Amino acid sequence: MPIQSLIEADRKHLIHPVINYRAHEAHGVTVLDSASGAFLRDAAGNELLDAFSGLWCVNVGYGQQSIVEAAAAQMQKLPYATGYFHFGSEPAIELAQKLVELSPASLQHVYFTLGGSDAVDSALRFITHYFNATGRPSKKHTIALERGYHGSSTMGAGLTALPAFHRNFDLPLPNQHHLPSPYAYRNDFADDAALIAASVAALEAKVAELGADNVAAFFCEPIQGSGGVIVPPVGWLKAMRETCRKLGVLFVADEVITGFGRTGPLFACQAEDVEPDLMTVAKGLTAGYAPMGAVLMSDEIYQGIADGDAEAVVGHGHTYSAHPVSAAIGLEVLRLYHEGGLLANGVARAPRFARGLDALLAHPLVGDSRHRGLLGALELVADKDSKARFDPALKLSERIAASAYQNRLVFRAFGDNILGFAPALSYTEAEFDLLFERLEKTLDDVLAQADVRAALKVKTHAAAC
Repeated sequence: MPIQSLIEADRKHLIHPVINYRAHEAHGVTVLDSASGAFLRDAAGNELLDAFSGLWCVNVGYGQQSIVEAAAAQMQKLPYATGYFHFGSEPAIELAQKLVELSPASLQHVYFTLGGSDAVDSALRFITHYFNATGRPSKKHTIALERGYHGSSTMGAGLTALPAFHRNFDLPLPNQHHLPSPYAYRNDFADDAALIAASVAALEAKVAELGADNVAAFFCEPIQGSGGVIVPPVGWLKAMRETCRKLGVLFVADEVITGFGRTGPLFACQAEDVEPDLMTVAKGLTAGYAPMGAVLMSDEIYQGIADGDAEAVVGHGHTYSAHPVSAAIGLEVLRLYHEGGLLANGVARAPRFARGLDALLAHPLVGDSRHRGLLGALELVADKDSKARFDPALKLSERIAASAYQNRLVFRAFGDNILGFAPALSYTEAEFDLLFERLEKTLDDVLAQADVRAALKVKTHAAAC
């Protein structure tokens, strides 16, 4: 179809995720046509440097021929195999075994989903079943973090603590609760230890308020992704895990974004020797080449569910759970992370990424730089001293996104003027140079707009007075 026909058909028929529908109708779709390495090409022929790995997921870069070949071979051999009725397939069984071998030692069982949202939803269902089956039916409350993201399923979106996922959806549910985010830039803690202590105290207080016999689980991302790449201090994750153990609350690590080398190790939990009761993964599991997610489960939870009603089926499943083509892709992606050197490359390039972000602290628009591994963010402010945000009426994030596209760069411009970055683990030094060259030009171009400059000057002058 001609590009204009595609745009019109999209406008009339295709519903896009997490978007203002009327704004999208007015804007029109940008049709992506092809990709290679770190670069996307749109239907108009523009080559764009992808600094966000699609949606935090194309960790291996685009066009990895070995993945294409693995998928094609599996499609020819066995394109689909149900997991129902005691059936299974070799790639799914092998992938489950490898994930157990590579994940924290507490996790011994794997349930495959189509992505992150249904992995979180599955985890919630397993948790409910577990406590009912083991004679603790009062444990129905869940706790998560403000600014957290745990997908957009009916239940997971309530754990998510972003306003768009609650508005008009009657969420969060009465048994879903949120604690303050470990957001160092927007707090005045004396040091990292004080921030960690405050988070622990908040969790203890919430469990005491609800009653430990009523609280099922605490969900957290090791680094909050869609909430603005909030990077807790080292030691925070370990402290929260130990607090859950002390309180008799399940600890669920949502590694949908942080898993598979994004923060350095294969899983962010491993950096602090944290062993969750459950862990949700997706995105980097197949590097976006096919849909797949997973719930990794401790043996204690598995045995509790299995023994709780030994004569009945556990009524949870998906048609495409453990899909053999997705599993074959996942196996090859894991091989590329390890034998292909991509994990090592991500670790080697992380200091260059950090330097590039930190250098932009000198830019008039940038108030904060935060990062771990190849996951990072810049926070834009109108006044560096007071950390005052820009007036939402400026629609600064939309301007940043538009300018970035003009400069042939793709990253995430969040609505509260946080810029998120997740370059592929395959990035080269030259591609990082290009990323920061184009990013600085994007910031300069937006700063050159008169009303943006005026807003910056007014805020700075007011603070000085």
